[in-house]
Amino acid sequence: MTCHVNSYYAASANAAPLRPALQGTVEADACVIGAGFTGLSSALHLAQHGYQVVLLEGDCVGFGASGRNGGQIVNGYSRDLEVIEQRFGKIAAQALGAMSLEGGDIIRGLVKDYNIACDLRPDNVIAAFNAKQMQELEHTKHNWEQHGHPGLEMLDQAQLQQHVTTDAYVGGLIDKRGGHLHPLNLCLGEAAAIESLGGRIFEQSRVTKVDRSSANPVVHTAQGKVNARYVVVCGNAYLGEAVPELTDKIMPVSTQIITTEVLGEAVCKRLMPSQTCVEDANYMLDYYRMTADHRLLYGGGSTYGGAEPGDIIAKLRPHLERTFPSLKEVKVEFAWSGNFALTLTRIPHFGRLGSNIYFAHGYSGHGVTCTHLAGKLIAESLHGDASRFDSFATLPYYPFPGGRTLRVPLTVLGSWWYIMRDRLGI
Repeated sequence: MTCHVNSYYAASANAAPLRPALQGTVEADACVIGAGFTGLSSALHLAQHGYQVVLLEGDCVGFGASGRNGGQIVNGYSRDLEVIEQRFGKIAAQALGAMSLEGGDIIRGLVKDYNIACDLRPDNVIAAFNAKQMQELEHTKHNWEQHGHPGLEMLDQAQLQQHVTTDAYVGGLIDKRGGHLHPLNLCLGEAAAIESLGGRIFEQSRVTKVDRSSANPVVHTAQGKVNARYVVVCGNAYLGEAVPELTDKIMPVSTQIITTEVLGEAVCKRLMPSQTCVEDANYMLDYYRMTADHRLLYGGGSTYGGAEPGDIIAKLRPHLERTFPSLKEVKVEFAWSGNFALTLTRIPHFGRLGSNIYFAHGYSGHGVTCTHLAGKLIAESLHGDASRFDSFATLPYYPFPGGRTLRVPLTVLGSWWYIMRDRLGI
């Protein structure tokens, strides 16, 4: 799939058709901008409700973060429900808490209903480096349980070894409602599901503007336009300037992933016996898992502003080797970077521009599950029930201080404090 970056996912992707660019004028009930998880989920749920859907993608399906990420089904949001309650009140925390497991359930349902081959596996583990992080995980578990999540179990160091064979951690927390998968193949399967319901997808059709001068918006690309009753904006970190008023509410952040050569089944089971996925409890965290063809996929690091490091392998290999010293000489066959969108509050940003343009973005590193929830809530709202969508849309959101010029250095300064806390274990 030449449209994608040179990632392990692109190299192992299922066969998919090349879809045409938009030419001329088409009509739709809903025009969805962006064929990542938010756009795919929105288009699919709208098509299930009987809407005539057109999905526009500037590159190809799954080109951005949705087709490049760690593939981990991590429940919740980038801020704990306790923090959400402190900032936005008990009612907001209860509403978001009630939906916090739904994204993973949506994914599992779509995989089953549409027979999507994406190497879906259960469970995920958060690993702690020190006693303070273990205390924080205990607190997280208690808070989650108050919001109806029964599938969490604390792991001491010996129990953690049943999932990841390393001396790097003192313990952890396993989430039985988590999991991992091949994200690009999930994208491709969802795109096929949309088309099976009559939806139309146009690739290489970057949106240049959304004309709101008439009652119904008109979405323009270089060679065509879509007249629609509703527009759903799902470009996230790759939206560009198509809807300028959304750009300053998010900041692109790049994260990097490497994938080793094939290690073989025996090595993979020795290093990760239960074949779950793992993320650590640091502020700047590492995350990893074994792939279906027995490689180690290892990611981490963040670069505010979306710049790509000059040498991704040099950046991540020391992390990999600290976790698994026996892989010191392993060959890395793939290395890539991708951008996710960060909000100032670290809470996803949902909303409307006028009465018939919806948007959702800014998942702040927790996008695999919440994107799928977002699409379902958008479809619910367009279909007449906006209550759950508005639980997010009514939360206050702010632009990054300093505008585009200063948002990166100011965010970096803020992050140094948390990185130092991780290193000192305080």
